[in-house]
Amino acid sequence: MVKKVPMRQCVGCSKMKSKKEMMRVLKTTEEQIVLDVTGKMNGRGAYLCKDAECLKKARKNRGIERSLKMAIPAEVYDNLEKEFAKD
Repeated sequence: MVKKVPMRQCVGCSKMKSKKEMMRVLKTTEEQIVLDVTGKMNGRGAYLCKDAECLKKARKNRGIERSLKMAIPAEVYDNLEKEFAKD
């Protein structure tokens, strides 16, 4: 039997990819925005391709804000951009 691969939609480019190919941006129970590298943390998540372009698109179309159902300050996006630059 073939194991089903969990698919997620990028909030930047709207492409469907496997969960392992994506970065998860997470809203914790304390209303903080963090990058969930493990993909196992508790909280509401939004998925992005591991691509700085998708982060720019998500920032422009407010994809992360819609997914997490909250306003996101600019410094959070700046932190995310720094995290993406590391990879």
